[in-house]
Amino acid sequence: MAIRLPNALSAKYILRISNLFSTEAAPMSLHVPKGYFAVYVGDSEKKRYVIPVSLLSQPSFQELLSMAEEEYGFNHPMGGLTIPSIKKLHGHLLTTGTLFTCHHLHSNLIATYAMCLPHNNNIIQTLHTFFKCINSTDPLHFNVLISDFSHKGFNFLALTTFSFMHSNAIPLDSYAFCTTLNTCSKLKDLHFAKQIHTQVAKSGWYYSVFIGSALIDLYSKVSNVKDAAIVFDEIPEKNIVCVNALLSGYGEAGLWVQELELVRKIPLLNFKYDQFTLSAALGACTGLSAVELGRQVHSYLLRTIFDVESDVFLQSALIEMYGKCGLVNKAWQVFKLEGIEIRKERSRDIVLWTSMLGVYGRNGYYKEVIDLYKEMLREGIRPDGIAFLTVISACGRTGQVLDGVKYFESMANDFRLEPSAEHYSCLVDMLCRAGELEKAWEVLNERVYEKGMGNCIISMWGALLSACVDAGNVELGKLAAQRALELDPQNVGILVLLSNLYARFGMWDEIGQLRVLIKTKGLRKDVGCSWVQVTS
Repeated sequence: MAIRLPNALSAKYILRISNLFSTEAAPMSLHVPKGYFAVYVGDSEKKRYVIPVSLLSQPSFQELLSMAEEEYGFNHPMGGLTIPSIKKLHGHLLTTGTLFTCHHLHSNLIATYAMCLPHNNNIIQTLHTFFKCINSTDPLHFNVLISDFSHKGFNFLALTTFSFMHSNAIPLDSYAFCTTLNTCSKLKDLHFAKQIHTQVAKSGWYYSVFIGSALIDLYSKVSNVKDAAIVFDEIPEKNIVCVNALLSGYGEAGLWVQELELVRKIPLLNFKYDQFTLSAALGACTGLSAVELGRQVHSYLLRTIFDVESDVFLQSALIEMYGKCGLVNKAWQVFKLEGIEIRKERSRDIVLWTSMLGVYGRNGYYKEVIDLYKEMLREGIRPDGIAFLTVISACGRTGQVLDGVKYFESMANDFRLEPSAEHYSCLVDMLCRAGELEKAWEVLNERVYEKGMGNCIISMWGALLSACVDAGNVELGKLAAQRALELDPQNVGILVLLSNLYARFGMWDEIGQLRVLIKTKGLRKDVGCSWVQVTS
């Protein structure tokens, strides 16, 4: 709960003054000076601060408590407040009428209860009681609550507030619908979202372009692109935001053809392509490896976008598109903006560097990966996890094991980045390529296996097993297969690799047992496929 202090006042200064009234073990009945309010903190409520009542009408009490926590080292997430002290403050706000005149205190007070109450049932009951005390049919107060809860991460409180408004006949406006739909997308709560969708249709809010965009965005984010497309076709009023929301859904689902079809329809809808639309079109060209169409989009944006140098995402999309199609030199030209008149200061942050690193890495330019990484450090760009993935992988491909291990260790030591499962996978792959099977086993068994990184570990064990097949290490290969099958007994790829290992040493009895096992479980190996674009 927080009451923001006026600029002329300092929270620490007030707390120092109020500390004159506090004692090491202040009894609950200690006299409180007139015009002040006592706030008890700590589990035993032995520490007390006396706050001027005038501050309770200020917009935020949280700032005061945060500064108190900073100065006095309270461990409680809300500055050490306990339920009894919150209730005392709540009672004071009610009896003085401050709560009814300062609506900005509502969400802060409820958020404080939510942080302190142990169970959701308790907070929901408190929330309903609180709403009934407000006794307001004005949706503005509840809209503020929904927005505050959503921004502060109390998503279930935002949905509960919306439900209370609906069940108590409080008018629902476009702001309430849009904010609640956005909250549903954060929670991936499709069931609640469909109920809101039904209410939107029944109450005639389909004519709001904002609610239509929010519905399309919601269905796209929960990977329900079919319903997103239906909503797009049904809403009578559309704008470019609706189109971009559906394009984003198609892109996330990998429906590149549908995405390009929608891009082609944009002029028919009397809309103009914006930078997000062009980025989405380039993403679809990347997914389809449609380089000729990508060149057309590139030409169009050069004619219509006059500040390409300041749009990192457009540049990154162009680099990715050309890199995916194997045109590495063209991607490098985009990265350097060769042949383009730079009218503004160029924005070239970590996104562009990682895109170019990825292009070099995917196309086998491993020496250039390491050189570009060193240049990035010289430019003062702080690398992220994606950059380290590409660099460590490049070291593995070029046999620079010591450098790869050095870069891996520098993630945590120099840049305070926690290695993910993908980074461990690159490290294991690098060690396996260099024939360091024992070290790869140690990394997997002692550092990765204990962390429980899910399905990523299976691919790491598979890489070690594949290396054991190449090196002819039967015992270590059997151990790697055993660990992988413990995590996924239905993984036919591991069984095939193990069969190849047995075949190399003529262990036909073991191969026969594996074939019986595969047949008994009804497993089949997936068939690979590839495709190319044929041009005249």
